[in-house]
Amino acid sequence: MGESFLAAELLKKLDPPAPLQILLTTYTSQGMELLEKCKSAAMQQNSRLVIHTAYLPFDHPALTEKALTAVGPKLMLLLESELWPGLLQACKRHNVKILVANGRMTARSLKRYCIWPALWRYLRPDRILAISPDYASHFAALFGEEGVETMANIKFDRIDKQESPTKRENPLARLFPPDVRLIILGSIREQEEDDIAKMIRTILDGSQGKNQPVVIALFPRHMHRIKKWQTILENLGYEWYLRSRITEPVAPHSILLWDTMGEMLWAYELARAAFVGGSLAPLGGQNFLEPLTCGLKPVIGPHWGNFSWIGQEIIDQKLVLQAKDWQEAAEILLVHSTETPRREQTRKEILAYVESRRGGTAKTCAIINQLLSASPPSIHEPRPSP
Repeated sequence: MGESFLAAELLKKLDPPAPLQILLTTYTSQGMELLEKCKSAAMQQNSRLVIHTAYLPFDHPALTEKALTAVGPKLMLLLESELWPGLLQACKRHNVKILVANGRMTARSLKRYCIWPALWRYLRPDRILAISPDYASHFAALFGEEGVETMANIKFDRIDKQESPTKRENPLARLFPPDVRLIILGSIREQEEDDIAKMIRTILDGSQGKNQPVVIALFPRHMHRIKKWQTILENLGYEWYLRSRITEPVAPHSILLWDTMGEMLWAYELARAAFVGGSLAPLGGQNFLEPLTCGLKPVIGPHWGNFSWIGQEIIDQKLVLQAKDWQEAAEILLVHSTETPRREQTRKEILAYVESRRGGTAKTCAIINQLLSASPPSIHEPRPSP
């Protein structure tokens, strides 16, 4: 789903010299919902863009061949970390240029890909823009150094320099009484659910003992975990609600289980404290820049390696608060829930932090235009031997 947000950012800045047909693809319903929204916004903003959406076909040679024949693209853009061999092979066969942008490749992924080195050398993209020198070295080890370079992460460009979120009318404000302190547990992954359940108990018991009305907003990273979370919350024994069924203010000392899309940023704007998941178990973390854009300093666990491109300085400057385990994370959230966030100050600090790290969107758009204007190659490397 993160790739859909990146696509939306690129569409805001993409300004081709001639009318351009674009096909946006995803393989999840969550991603499709986001793509439909950014498609409408982009076409309203730029009349030269004609945008379509579709689900990405299963990566089988016959299916990808059929898709490429039907669409007839000149360029394929892959965002972040997904490399589909069937699709790449079809692109090579049809003389479609391939660009990987905002590229990530962990050492673990590289080891897996290197099982078939000749295959990947043949499928080498035309250009690869990696978001760190380490990731660039991994791509170079797999595909060769030609065409591999680094770029600033597009996610830095998504941090708005202009509008202060707290000045907008928030559609979720009606759900939370003024005296209730909202704590968000966001982007929670399956492997950390047991620890999160313990955090919920610690937070609700701790706040109730101090007579501090708290509501927890729980955002699972994947919607298919909603049913599991319903069972977990039933077993915990606290009052809880599904977001999709709530239109009136929720009761204090309860849990709101988010089963709808596109409202996390609105919730961050109302929260006193937030935890960003994927970080209690060795999963690499989730995007903790989002609460910062809303003026809220998030708490994370010890595992955030997938976001090391943001820089250790963000921890050193205490813009993000790192806890060693779920107990410490719960304690920090309880303390922060009693304080009023200094949103404008935090926004100023994060804007200053990212200012020198912007530019990934502009670089990607420039290379897209460059590749679209270039003539397709007439000769390809020979296919690898079986």
